[in-house]
Amino acid sequence: MKVMGVLTMVFGVLALALPWIAGQSLIWLVGVVVMAGGMARMVWAFRSGGLGKGIAAFLIGVLTLLAGGAVIAHPVLSSAILSVLLAVYFLADGLAEIFAGAALPEGRAGKGWLIFDGIVTLVLGVMIFTGFPLSGFLAIGVLLGVKLLFAGATMLTLGAEAGGPVTRPPA
Repeated sequence: MKVMGVLTMVFGVLALALPWIAGQSLIWLVGVVVMAGGMARMVWAFRSGGLGKGIAAFLIGVLTLLAGGAVIAHPVLSSAILSVLLAVYFLADGLAEIFAGAALPEGRAGKGWLIFDGIVTLVLGVMIFTGFPLSGFLAIGVLLGVKLLFAGATMLTLGAEAGGPVTRPPA
């Protein structure tokens, strides 16, 4: 957990240092992943067991492949759509972190940090919504960087508690 926390924070700093590149890279990554999913569905269509199912699965794979290609071909439009999706994700994730933090027992290390991370994540979601459609690559990169920094710090805090001193039973 500690190693993942540090890596997440490093990626957060990189996203903040180069927000345009981080935002555009995220758009391209989404496009590539969607295209890969489309290709996998097309391959799976040949193993579906029936002609009707196979044709339907193949056509859905083609549609998915084309959707991924459209994301890569039209990154500005895709960034507007991704901004909305990212805002929804941040709002849901922020609420989940707040509820998870509130559910932790009093005095547990990381409880306050998890709630604070949830609040920051909620604020980021609202910032994206209020900045739409002007958010685009730059906002995606900056806000993703902030989110990664806070998520990494949360992992470090919770990881520090999990990796606490080991007590041995008396001999």
